[in-house]
Amino acid sequence: MNLECKRLMSEMEKHSDPVYASWCKQYMRGQFEFIGVPVPLQRQLTKAWVKTIDKPSRSQLRERVQYFWGLPEREYQRVALDLLDTWRKQLTFDDIAWIEQLITTKSWWDTVDTIAPNVIGFLYVSQPPEVTNEISNVLEKWNRSDNIWLQRTSILFQLSAKSRTNEQLLYRYIENLAASNEFFVQKAIGWALRQYARVQPQSVLQFVHSCELKPLSKREALKHLV
Repeated sequence: MNLECKRLMSEMEKHSDPVYASWCKQYMRGQFEFIGVPVPLQRQLTKAWVKTIDKPSRSQLRERVQYFWGLPEREYQRVALDLLDTWRKQLTFDDIAWIEQLITTKSWWDTVDTIAPNVIGFLYVSQPPEVTNEISNVLEKWNRSDNIWLQRTSILFQLSAKSRTNEQLLYRYIENLAASNEFFVQKAIGWALRQYARVQPQSVLQFVHSCELKPLSKREALKHLV
């Protein structure tokens, strides 16, 4: 397995751009190292590599994702997310525990904002009702946790749900965090409401006027409504 992963790493390193890597590191506030591969090219290389390997089992998928997640360069966390997205139909409720570790390690908006709707959100809408209830219990814990990235995930997991959005859950999770002083939580609240307003504008307007939101959250929520 590691030999296959290293084959992709070798391809990525061929396209290393130190100048671009330095810019990316500054953009990410010095939190991560970079090879210097633009996202479109990284995805192109990953997609080509995926076509050359066998479909992994659930355990193999986890091993590969965690392998790439453990590497220092940020491009490899993106590879891990692409693998999760490619084979997300294999995921079950039992995978949420290790996916939570991805949310809480090497955390920043670029990884969390992908995992929330594309992985957790997908699991939420694709599982039978009894499993969805179990996922809701996990999201409840995340929403009430002290970790801002788990909180952000609980707000953004329905970002792509559109008319399938569980409105009651969305509003309750937002109300729980409405007083947060964390920028990334306030921003997530506004973003989630702005997205939901595309399908239920009147509902969002009523909620925004009835809930004591932080100015940033309110401004973001109403951006296309007022």
